[in-house]
Amino acid sequence: MAAPHPNTKPVLSCAVALALMLCLMQGALAGEWRLKDKDGVSYTLAGQKGKWVLVNFWAPWCPPCLEEMPGFSALQKRHTDLQVIGVAVMYGKKREVLNVVREQSLAYPIVLGDESMAGDFGEVSVLPTSFLYAPNGKLVGHHEGPLTPRDIEQAMARSPEAAGLFTGDD
Repeated sequence: MAAPHPNTKPVLSCAVALALMLCLMQGALAGEWRLKDKDGVSYTLAGQKGKWVLVNFWAPWCPPCLEEMPGFSALQKRHTDLQVIGVAVMYGKKREVLNVVREQSLAYPIVLGDESMAGDFGEVSVLPTSFLYAPNGKLVGHHEGPLTPRDIEQAMARSPEAAGLFTGDD
């Protein structure tokens, strides 16, 4: 029996590391996430079981992002079966985000995020981008661009008008 090639150990180590990394990445994409808001409160998808969850990626310099925020606050107040979580990305200083939160009087938690956090959810190539999860924890899909309260309520009601609004993630 021939001895293994001396270079197989590094190749095997890289393959194992790659497989582990892909498993961890798939876990994040499948909804195994933890977000900590600006006040230190942690949110997990499992912790929101039984509720719809809308994770919205936004930036303080993005007009469409800022325009959808009052609607999200109204939804949060109106629906006890919904948890909106805003994730701020691409900001210079924490103060920029906190100023928006204060000016908008937001009724939902805001996470001080970054681009790598956005990547944990899937592709975020446009702001705003939102990910909607059903009460059973299943990812309904994502939406690039602004959303209205009506859009979200139609998706929650699974109305035909909302078909195609959230795409590509199941």
